[in-house]
Amino acid sequence: MSFAMVGLGKMGGNMVRRLARGGLRTWVFDRNPAARASLARDTGATDCASLDELVAALQAPRIIWLMLPAGAATQSTIDTLLPLLAAGDILVDGANAWYRDTTIRATTAAERGIQLVDVGVSGGVWGLEEGYGLMIGGDERSVALLQPYFEALAPAPNHGWLHCGPSGAGHFVKMVHNGIEYGAMQAYAEGIALMAAKPGMDLDVAKITESWRHGTVIRSWLLDLTADFLAQDQKLTDIAPNVADSGEGRWTAIEAIELGIPTPVMTSALLSRFSSQGQGDYGNKVLARMRQAFGGHAVKSAGKP
Repeated sequence: MSFAMVGLGKMGGNMVRRLARGGLRTWVFDRNPAARASLARDTGATDCASLDELVAALQAPRIIWLMLPAGAATQSTIDTLLPLLAAGDILVDGANAWYRDTTIRATTAAERGIQLVDVGVSGGVWGLEEGYGLMIGGDERSVALLQPYFEALAPAPNHGWLHCGPSGAGHFVKMVHNGIEYGAMQAYAEGIALMAAKPGMDLDVAKITESWRHGTVIRSWLLDLTADFLAQDQKLTDIAPNVADSGEGRWTAIEAIELGIPTPVMTSALLSRFSSQGQGDYGNKVLARMRQAFGGHAVKSAGKP
């Protein structure tokens, strides 16, 4: 089968590089011609100027892996590709898509004889060197055909990738993975903030987090990354206290509510991100006025410390 990557950002581009290291040939497309040309020079991938050209260049049955932003970008690309593809071709969606959207897309593709395989991808900018964690949903035949690519992308051929279940299962598991990530990050951040605020002890949070990396029960890759940037800058003076959320945490909270499964840590971490974005500011103003109304407590004027 011939393999193409659509979307050559930080993840897609490095995934092509890792596949090339594993001796696998790829065809590539991105709206940015410079990204295509650069990757073609680096890896020997075949640069295609359009989706039509890409599909025509691939020998059937084709594998086309999408590494695009979840939502409209992914949907519009799938809508463009489906009429160009043939029965037996495989579409792979590597975005952090909502699994419910994925199951709908898989049904639509199957009506044309095309299999959609959903892959939750973890590893970020470190994936090129460390390998990518892959959580896969789809039919067994398609997953078997994709196995050489999973083995090349994963940290090792025999671990770091898993066929989790039918269509939607890969994105569902990645959604939960990211919910856990929210909770773990929040716990580290709160603990480090508590130590930094403790008067009279002069705690060096950079040295503490570095120490925790060795032998403790809370060691992790997140802690490794945290210890590294704190060693460079403990004060973080130039970092705005605003933490974005990209959707997976919300979907995890919604799913937990609908299933009646308590997930207080993950949900609280999501709400803390909302607060950092200023979504709690008006409510806090209401609270301040309540205290003034019932107890005569002073309120601070906006813009004053």
